[in-house]
Amino acid sequence: MSQAILRTERLHLAPLSEEHLEFQIELDADPEVMRHLGGARSREQVEAAIRGNLAEADRAAGLGYWAGFVEGQFVGYWILRLPDAADQESVEGQGELGFKLLRRHWRQGLGSEGSRELLRHGFEDLGLTRISAMTAVANVPSRATLEGLGLEYVREFQAPAEYFPPGADLRTAEYAMTQEHWDGAPTPAV
Repeated sequence: MSQAILRTERLHLAPLSEEHLEFQIELDADPEVMRHLGGARSREQVEAAIRGNLAEADRAAGLGYWAGFVEGQFVGYWILRLPDAADQESVEGQGELGFKLLRRHWRQGLGSEGSRELLRHGFEDLGLTRISAMTAVANVPSRATLEGLGLEYVREFQAPAEYFPPGADLRTAEYAMTQEHWDGAPTPAV
């Protein structure tokens, strides 16, 4: 099974491809977008990252990275991949959710909308049993988004220092949702 094209009321989520490189460069060059993700990246770093992301998408059927568009305009990207925390090994039936948006698209509900669709895709289409998400403890807006989606706080841990600049706050929060919780979750109001 290859990655599906996913759609919501406003978003078109296309499987990430090399065609999306320039969008990814714009996204990862913004220091505010990357503040809790190790800092802004150079073109070379983004090129290496996108190659890694594309290879990672081949590791598990249906999982991967998606570029998000609203009315043909790039807004950010979403991931649903095998869990990859430094102190967590991949377990069959589990996925890790993530997203990042261009700053001009913050606070419009797009992060939640795309993430809700990936939760649905993971649980209903792929049959995952648990989906987790990691964010910096200091990233209050992302934590609020995850909680608003119904993911529950699991724990706090230290992220590996090699991914971040010296002096960065390495405290990371893990959130998660199980298939059972998804099945019983109320449908969000539109």
